[in-house]
Amino acid sequence: MSTGVITKVAGPLVLASGMRDADLFDVVRVSRQRLIGEIIEMHGDEASIQVYEETSGLGPGEPVESTGMPLSVELGPGLISSIYDGIQRPLDEIMKLSGSSLKRGVEVPSLKRDRKWEFEALADPGDQVETGDVLGTVRETAAVVQKILVPWGISGRVKTIHSGSYTVEETVAVIETEEGEREVTLMQRWPVRKGRPYRKKLPPSKPLITGQRVVDTFFPIARGGVAAVPGPFGSGKTVIQHQRAKWADADIVVYIGCGERGNEMTDVLNEFPKLKDPKTGQSLMQRTVLIANTSDMPVAAREASIYTGITIAEYFRDMGYSVALMADSTSRWAEALREMSGRLEEMPGEEGYPAYLGSRLAQFYERAGTVIALGKEGREGALSVIGAVSPPGGDISEPVAQATLRIVKVFWGLDSALAYQRHFPAINWLKSYSLYLNDIEPWFAEHVAGDWMELRRNMMALLQEEAELEEVVKMVGMDALSPGDRLKLEAARSIREDFLHQNSFHEIDTYTSLKKQYRMMKLVLGFYEQCTEALEQGAPIQGLLSMEVREQIGRYKYTPEEDLDVQYEAVKKKLASEIAGQIGKEER
Repeated sequence: MSTGVITKVAGPLVLASGMRDADLFDVVRVSRQRLIGEIIEMHGDEASIQVYEETSGLGPGEPVESTGMPLSVELGPGLISSIYDGIQRPLDEIMKLSGSSLKRGVEVPSLKRDRKWEFEALADPGDQVETGDVLGTVRETAAVVQKILVPWGISGRVKTIHSGSYTVEETVAVIETEEGEREVTLMQRWPVRKGRPYRKKLPPSKPLITGQRVVDTFFPIARGGVAAVPGPFGSGKTVIQHQRAKWADADIVVYIGCGERGNEMTDVLNEFPKLKDPKTGQSLMQRTVLIANTSDMPVAAREASIYTGITIAEYFRDMGYSVALMADSTSRWAEALREMSGRLEEMPGEEGYPAYLGSRLAQFYERAGTVIALGKEGREGALSVIGAVSPPGGDISEPVAQATLRIVKVFWGLDSALAYQRHFPAINWLKSYSLYLNDIEPWFAEHVAGDWMELRRNMMALLQEEAELEEVVKMVGMDALSPGDRLKLEAARSIREDFLHQNSFHEIDTYTSLKKQYRMMKLVLGFYEQCTEALEQGAPIQGLLSMEVREQIGRYKYTPEEDLDVQYEAVKKKLASEIAGQIGKEER
């Protein structure tokens, strides 16, 4: 264990000499207050330390003690439903010790040491096991069963294993390895800056179903994929993240509030326990881990929060779960990088961000994916990452947004103009994109309908033509358009209002199954195609646009799942009869 002395303090950066025996990325205790820090640079025996707590009042001459371990998280029962700060300190436990304000130097274990968990052994004495094999399970909440895995670097024969009640530090099994006997507890540690290993990464082939029509139909994200949600203030980023957390086809949700305003994080902390999990009927917190690092907390801990969150997410992925990680927002994380880079006097890149901004973002996002986990079982787990970006003034040409877009494959561009029109989700369909479409097209064709992608393409084409026609309308007015163009505009309006607009707070409209999305597409496009044919047969455009069935098409999104088929056939029949009634009518 190396002990040095502080030579310089510059905000969250502390320089200490006499640290020759310490390693890069070791966790250190700074000063007599034992503040938590991490070595980020070494020059001879001088260490540059990033301190994760407030450094005011520190001065040269105070001691610095290395723990000899990198910054790690504790992984085991007790993670679910917890609320941590950026370096995995439980905020509820800290509050008991220090009240509502975060005191410096508080040492609290991440997982409760006194709580007993019911461990059910699945392996037997004498079994040959390797890294990643399941030794047993612990039911953590109504929604989550934790699998206790053989830790990294251990393989051999199970000597003893017993079911029963254990704390996270008590030995549940002993494994005989070539190096001798190794005790296994319910808890393991993992360094946050190192991705957890897996056997094989799989290509994306299945969508992460969210129940949000604009996402699932137009810009889907693959299970194990990465997406960015850039958007200005008030464009609905938080509601979108809530909807993903609530409805996404994921077993575990990890929500990171990184440098967000205190009131926004408070909303999340108040909302999530109240949100009802549609899968279990329990609180959403029963399958959620929250990491809260608000803008008034030390800036360096903000930088660590992203890595803490994704390491916890990887731990559940290795058990074979599908995990959705929400990072809100990576812009604030990048600001923490910029501040530390400035303190280290590094050469700045664009807008003062460090030159390595892009590579750090890539390191984070590349830890997502669908993988075959270690172990003989060959479990398939997925980690999907959705990062919110908060560009100043909504300008996505700034470095963080651009560096993110170079890495992610889905871009949900939020638009303030749509938000002002109360069109939510305010995802701009002309600017957004998904590069997973070709990979997951076979899945939609097999599991939903063979013509799913064709319908999507037709709807996108109509929306693009609408944008072009609107320019014409601005110049010469609606009356100058041909009946065919007027019909296109109306069909596009129907797509926007009846399909893309979705009310997150309506009990039925908040979630739309893929079957329902398909039926809605068929109705909206069916109206356009049948009206086009009727126009060719001489039907008046005004009569077609004023048909009563149009309202029924618009209201189909409020149809309960059990009535979908009946209602669909009724609307289809009414559409056909009303169009037939228009053919042969004279234009008034």
